[in-house]
Amino acid sequence: MPVHIIMSAEPFIIFFVARLIRRNFRKLSPDVWWDKILVYTMIGTAVLFGLQVITPFGRLIEWMWHVIIFILIYFTFTIPRLTQFKPIVYAILPFAALTLLEDILTAINPNLKRSLDTYLGLGYAVTITWMVIMFIRSRKESKALEQERERAREEQERARFMEAQKIELEKIVAQRTAEITQQKNELQQALVELKSTQTQLIHSEKMASLGELTAGIAHEIQNPLNFVNNFSEINNELIDEMTEEINAGNIDKAFGLAGNIKDNGQKIIHHGQRADGIVKGMLQHSRASTGQKEPTDINALADEYLRLSYHGLRAKNKSFNATINTDFDPSLSSAEGKIMVVPQDMGRAFLNLFTNAFFAVADKQKQIDDQYEPTVSVCTKRLPGKLEIRVKDNGNGISEKALDKIFQPFFTTKPSGQGTGLGLSLCYEIITQGHGGELKVETKEGEYAEFIITIPILPNQ
Repeated sequence: MPVHIIMSAEPFIIFFVARLIRRNFRKLSPDVWWDKILVYTMIGTAVLFGLQVITPFGRLIEWMWHVIIFILIYFTFTIPRLTQFKPIVYAILPFAALTLLEDILTAINPNLKRSLDTYLGLGYAVTITWMVIMFIRSRKESKALEQERERAREEQERARFMEAQKIELEKIVAQRTAEITQQKNELQQALVELKSTQTQLIHSEKMASLGELTAGIAHEIQNPLNFVNNFSEINNELIDEMTEEINAGNIDKAFGLAGNIKDNGQKIIHHGQRADGIVKGMLQHSRASTGQKEPTDINALADEYLRLSYHGLRAKNKSFNATINTDFDPSLSSAEGKIMVVPQDMGRAFLNLFTNAFFAVADKQKQIDDQYEPTVSVCTKRLPGKLEIRVKDNGNGISEKALDKIFQPFFTTKPSGQGTGLGLSLCYEIITQGHGGELKVETKEGEYAEFIITIPILPNQ
């Protein structure tokens, strides 16, 4: 290969290598100092090439190309930050060595050099081919490396993004946790207030039912008091007569009058106990429940509250009258047939159910003609393993819309101001939770409503 062609190729190779190293070096690790050196190398190469063309110092400049190339090779192999550019050095090293060899031969023995031109030309062809192949390979590796760096940058960006998202999520979680904690505290406070309100409402419901009960008691207690007063007056008259007969010597008549006085005394005791029972029932109803179950005559308890609720409504409405039908199982009134219940709680449940029944028939009586006969029926029955109590009225019944809600607190079908909506919910709680029983309702709108209480009976009862 002609020497002048080779001489012209060296500066281009130096410029190309310097530019390639600079471009890749800036991508890997920007360094102003090295960047300036490579820029100066490129500028110096261009200046020397111009001087080689226009000045008579061409041979000297040719030796400078060798110096510059080997300086680049030396720095690439010795400086750690440039070692990644060794493939570029491997590409130009054979060419640099061959050009140096040719110049040495030219300087020492031109005739020997001319005799080796053919072999030198073949060597240049091989080194240039090698250079092209290595540059192509280096370019591919550079692209692969660039893609790898790009993926690494993307991974870093993704990692930074995930870290930023994590920090943001932690902030959001901390904020939400603070909000939830605050809501929890507010809900706990609301629960405390709700329980307090519930206790007050239950007490209000008790007082409301006690008001109903008091009106019935006032009416009901009048009967035994009348009997006590009447028989007391009769006994006073009989004692006066007995005294006269004794003074007259009629001992037999005096003993007869004494027997009448004793009979009347027994009646006074009976009706006094009746009045005492009514008062005790009222006190028991108003007293807080102990929750203790005790043997109870269910028939007597139901009959007591049935009459009290009836008279309580009559005390408000003097014109109201209703037929009361009772079908009590006699076995429940015996000493062995008493059922273990909480009397105060069961009495409240009875009072609410009976009061609702009388209210229903009284309300229907206002709406239709005089042919309607208000009727409330109470039935108790001992069944295998359980006690069944049925409370039925022939009022307007319960609509299907209201049927699913009647045991919910604060739900009432009564007009505004006439019900708290707690009566049936308390009944349901007393029966189901307090006694492990069941409270159901069967109804036909416009005709009747029947509440059915079932309470399990222990085997030894």
